[in-house]
Amino acid sequence: MVVVGDRIGPVRPRDRFLHGAPAESVEGSVRGPILSSWQRCQLLGLSPDQSELPFTQDFDPQGPLVRAAGPVLDRLESIFAGSRMNICLADGQGTVLERRFGEKAMVRHLAAIQTLPGFVFAEQVAGTNGIGLTLAERRLVQVFGAEHFAERSQSSACTAIPVRDQLSGRIEGVLCLGYPYTDADPALVPVVRRAAEAIERRLMEQSSARERGLLQAYLDAGSHALAGEGGVNGHPLRMDELLQSELDQNDQMLLKQKATELMASAQRAASEVPLSHGRRITLVSRPVTSPSGVEGVVIEALLPDEQERHAPAPAHPAPAHANAAPPPAHVPRATDDTPAVRGLVLVGEPEVGKYAVAARRRLELLAEASARIGTTLDVTRTAWELAEMAVPRLADFVTIDLPEAVLRGEEAADPTAELHRTVVHGIREDCPFYPVGERVGLSPTTPHMRCLTTGEPVLEPDLRAAFGWIAQDPEHTELLLAHSVHSLIAVPLLARGVVLGVASFYRSQDPAPYGDDDRSLAQELATRAALCIDNARRYTREHTLALSLQHSLLPRGLPEQGAVEVAHRYLPAEAGVGGDWFDVIPLSGTRVALLVGDVVGHGLHAAATMGRLRTAARNFAELELAPDELLTHLDNLMVRLDREEGGEDPALSNAGIVGATCLYAIYDPTSQQCTLARAGHPPPAVVLADGTVSFPDVPAGPPLGLGGLPFESAEIHLPEHSQLILYTDGLIEDRHRDIDVALAELRRALAHPDRAAEDTCRAVIDALAPEHPGDDIALLVARTNAVSPDNIATWDLPADPARVCDIRAAAMDQLGRWGLEESAFAAELLLSELVTNAIRYGSEPIQVRLIHDRTLICEVHDTSSSAPRMRHAATTDEGGRGLFLVAQLAQSWGTRYTTSGKVIWAECA
Repeated sequence: MVVVGDRIGPVRPRDRFLHGAPAESVEGSVRGPILSSWQRCQLLGLSPDQSELPFTQDFDPQGPLVRAAGPVLDRLESIFAGSRMNICLADGQGTVLERRFGEKAMVRHLAAIQTLPGFVFAEQVAGTNGIGLTLAERRLVQVFGAEHFAERSQSSACTAIPVRDQLSGRIEGVLCLGYPYTDADPALVPVVRRAAEAIERRLMEQSSARERGLLQAYLDAGSHALAGEGGVNGHPLRMDELLQSELDQNDQMLLKQKATELMASAQRAASEVPLSHGRRITLVSRPVTSPSGVEGVVIEALLPDEQERHAPAPAHPAPAHANAAPPPAHVPRATDDTPAVRGLVLVGEPEVGKYAVAARRRLELLAEASARIGTTLDVTRTAWELAEMAVPRLADFVTIDLPEAVLRGEEAADPTAELHRTVVHGIREDCPFYPVGERVGLSPTTPHMRCLTTGEPVLEPDLRAAFGWIAQDPEHTELLLAHSVHSLIAVPLLARGVVLGVASFYRSQDPAPYGDDDRSLAQELATRAALCIDNARRYTREHTLALSLQHSLLPRGLPEQGAVEVAHRYLPAEAGVGGDWFDVIPLSGTRVALLVGDVVGHGLHAAATMGRLRTAARNFAELELAPDELLTHLDNLMVRLDREEGGEDPALSNAGIVGATCLYAIYDPTSQQCTLARAGHPPPAVVLADGTVSFPDVPAGPPLGLGGLPFESAEIHLPEHSQLILYTDGLIEDRHRDIDVALAELRRALAHPDRAAEDTCRAVIDALAPEHPGDDIALLVARTNAVSPDNIATWDLPADPARVCDIRAAAMDQLGRWGLEESAFAAELLLSELVTNAIRYGSEPIQVRLIHDRTLICEVHDTSSSAPRMRHAATTDEGGRGLFLVAQLAQSWGTRYTTSGKVIWAECA
């Protein structure tokens, strides 16, 4: 605190604020509630020099609050005797009801507004002060010196606390202790708390006394009836002990619940209550008035006499005809023919019944909210579930504003900035709230901003007097008021210390304003929803990271190749990113490798494992391995990765890689043959040019990661313009659909052979992909092309160096027919070196093949398994430069192994 002259508190910040400095310039040096109150006072046009306050005589100096507080005020007066303590009791509107003083002489030295009851200290007329701020904040507050808005109070301090009705939770009044700032003492807080609690207990005792008066009036009326009329239907009056002896606990609870509803209705009525074992009891509500004039309601249960209660219910006679309804069950009633006794269930004032009914409904709402909020891991959907839960049982309209960062799964650096309207929900659609998607800017005086900065809910019982809310957008708020919106609770969505946004609950149909019980209920609902939103936000962040990782590991573009026309789709699962992947890998000799796979599991681990497998598969494919050999290498890799992940620690054994499935195919457009192998993966689909759809019988093989089990390849013929469809199990496996049905739908979707690959891909996804995928879906459609025989030239030759010149000549003639004279020189040198190496180091038979496709491919095949290698020849070496020359002349070159030997190939641009 800063002391300047006879003032204490934030003197300089207050002076800067009053002279027009923006609120941001004094933040940090002024407490949040005080600054908010100053801003509201400024909006109301209040003057700090104002010395007069409204005065009213329209209050009851002997009302229930004054009677309850009297002994407590006497005790406070004796505690502070001789001090300069001003003890004040105000009602719920800020009107002072009574004042006491520690030093009697203070009455002669203080102004009338500080000594007489009847003056109004509500914030909207008196500015920032203890009574007004307590009603605005609805909790204990302390105001020191310059924190008061009015100049007259700069040298004083006060501690004030609301006094509530313990039944309804409504603020009945304010207890305020005023004193010079030099007498400030932290011990005053517990003193004023205990005093307020004592007043609240005495208010409850007054309510109990009224109920006792009602009970006595009911008993007296029963006694007079027995004396004058011989009882009710000849039986004496019985009390609720009879009900307890006759009914089990569940029946008693149901009976009390229905009785409470009857009491809340405050009308003479009767209701039949069905109980267990087919029994029924009739409840009757009767008005009763106590000797002191308190009007209440008594709820009685009408029971049959002793013999009828224990007699078995009569059997129902057979219906007169087939469509006749059975007669009603046996219901005991109080009639002249059926003797009955009355059992007392409840007695009290109707308002108490309303409080009990409201409390039960709040508990029911919270119980239902636990099951209905957070059914998904979607931030927006969870916010909608909160709104749907609150309308119409708590609010008529609900709006929810979240920062854009939260919608992306991140934490908002400033939750008060970049708020976007995420939900607008209400009993009708014509209420002019800001629409969904619009950015919402909040001024510091709004209840929404106050709750975001303090982390506490803010209740505005009367929006017509909520000047901070009105000042935000006067035209807009006027429209809302015109639609009967009159009360607001703004609640921060706070979870794990992180502010995620704000939920606003508006009331329009119920004329009663929101109270503290409603605020507590809204806070509880918002707290539960905030935890679910935070879970959804964290999941969204992890899902986005995993999805980003997976997309970065999937092919960003398909490589250029002429063997197949390719189209693909990848659909991530809604519940979590999996490890599905696909790949297209150009191989030598115009061939192409097609690959799809699926790592077991979801999340970052599965995505990372998928990336490792895809990289390994590409590397193995570059080695020109056959499909079954490639799967064997991947299987060994998975076993090693699993061992590395789990190690020797049993606790980590379940964290390792479980396994994966894979389908690998190599298509050769020169022979139109496709070689496939699969590891626990669904079989491919093949569509021939005549429209025939089949699922080739490719040996299944074990999933990757089991280790040691063999894989088998299968070879199928794919004529030109056939389609090969590879997919993961997410396309056909769904808990809502049998797999045979899915395969039949896939067959129907594929039975259009004349479509392009992209059209086929789209048709398959439209026909089979679920609206909300539970698993990743990877789809790869390859429409085959073929290399014309006219673009292939093949020669067989013996291992005779003299024949090299013949091959060169034949090749040059072929290049001339293809119109590739410009490539003849480089091709001639390449062929010379490759054929010479095969003759010198290989074995017969030797075959030379030229392929004219996107490039010119030269291949030399022999039956030797020894691979050539490039070396740097010394200056004195006569040989060793052939492959070096090949590497310089060719666009690319390499070796691939076949079942009968090897092929050395080179490509020329």
